[in-house]
Amino acid sequence: MKILKNRILKDGKSFDGGILKVDSFINHQMDPILMKSIAVEFVRRFGNLPINKIVTIEASGIAPAIMTGYLLELPVVFVKKAEPKTMVNPVSTTAHSFTKDRDYTICISRDFLNENDKVLFIDDFLANGNAAIAVNNLVKEAGAELLGMGFIIEKSFQDGGDRLRELDINVESLAKIKELGNNKIIFED
Repeated sequence: MKILKNRILKDGKSFDGGILKVDSFINHQMDPILMKSIAVEFVRRFGNLPINKIVTIEASGIAPAIMTGYLLELPVVFVKKAEPKTMVNPVSTTAHSFTKDRDYTICISRDFLNENDKVLFIDDFLANGNAAIAVNNLVKEAGAELLGMGFIIEKSFQDGGDRLRELDINVESLAKIKELGNNKIIFED
């Protein structure tokens, strides 16, 4: 996706250790015009599937998921990283945060995800794949069916994409980065 890659090159910041900072347009301050373009591309890639629900995980996946849900006219539900006292009928599993280096419980109510749902998962980044694998487990536990996972940016030099594809998950990433660090960003062809 050329517009996304150009924006990453223009405004993204690359740091040693495989860190890409895109907080000025994706995951802190957001560019709604770019988010719409991202959603249009997700619709192009997944719109032919019999999806009836968009799922994401808080917080950075919410904006692209909402835009995609809006275009597909589907409900969007986000997985919570802590179980609220008010949640009824929860399904939960454990996920490991690479960024924060800790395990946490993610959960969703069966009222919003159940055996009637055919799911598209949308998120901002795919790196090690821990959160995505945990969401896949959560979808299965709820009895729903995962039809695909869409990511704005995939760090293809990390193993998350391979791990998901080995599980036969339909994975689409809009920008695949093969190398980061020392102020350089190199995309896969």
